[in-house]
Amino acid sequence: MIRFLLVLIMLAGTAGAVVAYGDPDQIARASHKVSHIFRAQAASPAPAVQIPRGQGGEFTLRAKINGVTAPMVIDTGATSVVLTWETARAIGLPLEMLEYDVDLETAGGHTKAARLTLDRLAVGKLVEKSVPALVVQRGQMKTNLLGMSFLDRLESWGVRADTLMLTGYPELQRSPRRARTAVD
Repeated sequence: MIRFLLVLIMLAGTAGAVVAYGDPDQIARASHKVSHIFRAQAASPAPAVQIPRGQGGEFTLRAKINGVTAPMVIDTGATSVVLTWETARAIGLPLEMLEYDVDLETAGGHTKAARLTLDRLAVGKLVEKSVPALVVQRGQMKTNLLGMSFLDRLESWGVRADTLMLTGYPELQRSPRRARTAVD
């Protein structure tokens, strides 16, 4: 998709040069400059993670939350990432400042949770920043949930042959530029 847009922009730039200049030499220079700009950017492959289905039918993984490893279960029925109080404490989140004012229905029943934002949540090569999450009160859940507040940020996710595929968006990377000199 990104490459298609880049080609479309390049064509529009060249067409604009034809209209603006009308001079074949200037059109060639403009086309070359536009091509050079787009060659300077290259898309890296999209990061992807494969998670095998566990014996209980769930997809479990080890995520890094703010740099700390924590076990999680993929839960597409959870609107948000949900952390246990114990995991939030281990990560060093400010539990004493949280307000447990969000009503939450879990597999274990009704509970209260507190809203917060995780600085960084990584699942393998997939890294998201500023991820909305909830923390439940102490002892209310035994498992951290990787819910839709993370999954919605991915390009795609789906199950094939007992493997959950998570695919992020490719990142545009600039090629290294040469140093400018006073002559440039």
